[in-house]
Amino acid sequence: MFCRYFCFLSLCLFLPAQRRCSLGHVSDLHGSDTTSLPGFENLTMGYNKYLRPYFGGEPVQIAMSLDIASISSISESDMDYTATIYLRQRWTDPRLVFHGNKSFTLDARLVELLWVPDTYIVESKRSFLHDVTVGNRLIRLFSNGTILYALRITTTVACNMDLSKYPMDTQTCRLQLESWGYDENDVIFTWLRGNDSVHGIEKLRLSQYTVERYYTLVSKSQQETGRYPRLILQFELRRNVLYFILETYVPSTLLVMLSWVSFWITLDSVPARTCIGVTTVLSMTTLMIGSRSSLSKTNCFIKAIDVYLGICFSFIFGALVEYAVAHYSSSQKCAAKAPQEGPANELTKEMEEVNITNILNSSIASYKRKISFTSIEISSDTVNCSGLTMKTHEKIKCVLRNKMHRIIGYFTIQNPSNVDHYSKLLFPLFFMLVNVFYWAYYLYF
Repeated sequence: MFCRYFCFLSLCLFLPAQRRCSLGHVSDLHGSDTTSLPGFENLTMGYNKYLRPYFGGEPVQIAMSLDIASISSISESDMDYTATIYLRQRWTDPRLVFHGNKSFTLDARLVELLWVPDTYIVESKRSFLHDVTVGNRLIRLFSNGTILYALRITTTVACNMDLSKYPMDTQTCRLQLESWGYDENDVIFTWLRGNDSVHGIEKLRLSQYTVERYYTLVSKSQQETGRYPRLILQFELRRNVLYFILETYVPSTLLVMLSWVSFWITLDSVPARTCIGVTTVLSMTTLMIGSRSSLSKTNCFIKAIDVYLGICFSFIFGALVEYAVAHYSSSQKCAAKAPQEGPANELTKEMEEVNITNILNSSIASYKRKISFTSIEISSDTVNCSGLTMKTHEKIKCVLRNKMHRIIGYFTIQNPSNVDHYSKLLFPLFFMLVNVFYWAYYLYF
């Protein structure tokens, strides 16, 4: 009782000498120089800070407003954001009504003597109230019993993020305020002026994000102990992709284009083409590791940037494999066409070719007579099996053998120099098509 008397006595000393204050009303005392507080006990009598206003009756309506001072950190690895907010709560306590039309800002330490709502921040990981140089709290009392209670809070709040389109993603985060112990029968939460209750968020300048839009919601939280009022501030953050284009997309694209330079180098320049292929593969691998190191805790997500880097790596690796195939085919063809030295070797080769031809012709003729062909056409590669008088399984084997000859001939590179010629056109064309589908999907779907 003495503490309350002392605090409100200090308040009344700020009034003019002609007006004397009581916690119940403000009265004019003309012609009196003595400091007296008539009726002070009437207001303090029966006030209990442990009981809410209208206790046992209608619920207390608490109107809130927010000022977002800053959002200092948005972490994809921890999936949270850190914000500094000014939270203002207004409610009416009929026990604190006094006569007059003034409002008084009281010492913040008086909050210990009043009933205040038990508001907390849902999904908050860490929060603290600023206390430099004193606790950053404000109490303002109006003559109709309305109380304004303001706080400056820094909080780290969880925000579930979908990183499948990173870095072309848009994240939706929430700041939720809820009563901890009073259910909807005791308190009602409302926004003071709807969407206009939130200020400062449209002026934020973030390093990686731009605030697209925000809106306020009023909801209820169903718990085992009852239904609790909840206010929701929901805002959408769109990531600025320009940084990632300059940091990752452009270098990876240039590495792919660098790998195409080998197509203009002859097949005989083995060191040059091998050096280009291996260098671009290693550079692309380093770029992929660097892009994932900043999001080490989110590697379970297949992100859009991972897809693009995988595409670029595939094209670079494909250019290296293309040279290996072309060089091997060229070596095989040169070995097959290599001339034998000396007339004796040439004569021996011709004799071997004649002998092999005679043996094959005699074998085919004897095979014709043995199985009594009705009609047969034998070529260098395939056999026409349609008119053969042979068993079914032999005819199937013949057909399969012809099919295999065609398939092998299809994949046989007749001219290895054409591989580079076609690669000069096909690699850039396919890369452009893949880029069109990639950017169209992640930007518009």
